[in-house]
Amino acid sequence: MYTEITYPSADKKTTVHAYIWRPNGAIRGVVQIIHGMAEYALRYAPFAEYLTARGFVVCAEDHLGHGKSVLSAKELGYFDGGNAVKTVLADIRALTLAVRGETGGLPYFIMGHSMGSFFCREYIAQYGKEFAGAIIMGTGVQPAIVTGFGKLLAALTALFCGWKHRSRLIDRIAFGPYNKKYEGLTPYDWLSADKTNVDNYIADDLCGATFTCGGFYTLFSIIAQSCREATIKSTPKDLPIYLVAGSDDPVGAYSKGVVKLYDKYNKAGLSDVQMTIYNGARHEILNDFCAPQVMEDISAFLTEHI
Repeated sequence: MYTEITYPSADKKTTVHAYIWRPNGAIRGVVQIIHGMAEYALRYAPFAEYLTARGFVVCAEDHLGHGKSVLSAKELGYFDGGNAVKTVLADIRALTLAVRGETGGLPYFIMGHSMGSFFCREYIAQYGKEFAGAIIMGTGVQPAIVTGFGKLLAALTALFCGWKHRSRLIDRIAFGPYNKKYEGLTPYDWLSADKTNVDNYIADDLCGATFTCGGFYTLFSIIAQSCREATIKSTPKDLPIYLVAGSDDPVGAYSKGVVKLYDKYNKAGLSDVQMTIYNGARHEILNDFCAPQVMEDISAFLTEHI
């Protein structure tokens, strides 16, 4: 079971909802999860419970525009187009400080999936010296020209329609190609080869909301920031990093983008970068057929670096 906590967002108007899972026995370390786009923290409950059974405290917050951290259902997928990247990073930071205050000097790990992986990469560039390791899941690399075009399109659309407008065009440009390789039974087949997971995602009212212009502007902004050479080079050289992804994940360009990031971290002089690609798995590897192996591998990485 988990404890739900709330705290004020850095946007000064939203209440952030966060969750903490605690083990019954001795605590070995802490894992903070940064969730992805159009989902929410409690989707990671099975993984959190797996880790608490192995002695880890686990925590995660619902970002702005996600989960319970919304003022109304209309706010799902909405970020203010201005300083939302800084706001989300500050909200992630607030949870880190709160849980660290409770757990003291225990080894503290950070993990980000999908959109959360890009926030995680920026976060460890800023605060990586504080962590015992980072798990970067379902990530990729995008050229500056691609993210720049996305930001421009989102900003221009917002200029005429507002930051809360939901553009089907931007959504189709951003995610339309992701599903072309798959069955086409739903728009979300690229998420997982496990049809039950895809059905559950579609049935969940808190999943799959089309991002607003502000949401897309923020998404393209954090991808751009996390892919900058300066961000890669600012990551502490002695921070252990574990990249995990499905071989059939379009976000990682079917593993090519993950390998590219692996090479970038190594070229920047990081001394402990590991990578596992799960053959045949798609984007949500914690909700795909490989999930038991993914959990086991991450647990091994944590144990190795305590």
